[in-house]
Amino acid sequence: MTRQTLNSTEKIFMPSNYCLAVALCALLAACGETGPSAATSAEPPYQSIINIHQTMAWILDPAAEVIWDSAGTIITAQGHQELAPTTDEGWTEVLHAAAILTEAGNLLMMPGRAAGDDWIEYAQGLTAAGQLAIKAAQDQDDEALFEAGGRLYQVCRACHDQYWIKDEGGDQGDDDHDENENDQGHSTR
Repeated sequence: MTRQTLNSTEKIFMPSNYCLAVALCALLAACGETGPSAATSAEPPYQSIINIHQTMAWILDPAAEVIWDSAGTIITAQGHQELAPTTDEGWTEVLHAAAILTEAGNLLMMPGRAAGDDWIEYAQGLTAAGQLAIKAAQDQDDEALFEAGGRLYQVCRACHDQYWIKDEGGDQGDDDHDENENDQGHSTR
């Protein structure tokens, strides 16, 4: 094996190139940063696909009905019927509906959908009611589910009192825009 010797110019030149190359790579990496901190500075690419009426009819209403149909007691002349789930599968269905409601509150607060401070407050109330229903379903607690259903009703009613757009038949439309409605389906009264 032969030993290669470097003259004094080569000894100085190689470490300098190495340091320069490392510094250049670090500089380029810093200039072209695309990691989490760069990505969070820009608005996420939200794209609303369905309008508010469709969001209510296709996402919120079905999930809310699962909660309301699973809480409380029906009393008739023939007797009473407890609505709370009696199986793990039934409670899982309630859990899934509660999760949908909870996240639907966030959908309603997306840029371009929120119609003001009251709207945001109602959407946050929806999320809070959904969280109560999630906890009730996880605990399989029919009383807590009844309370969550009541809270959900109060939030929905308060929002509808302010923002509900009625068509000629008095029902909320699914696909058509009312003449007093903006692009997102909010009332412009």
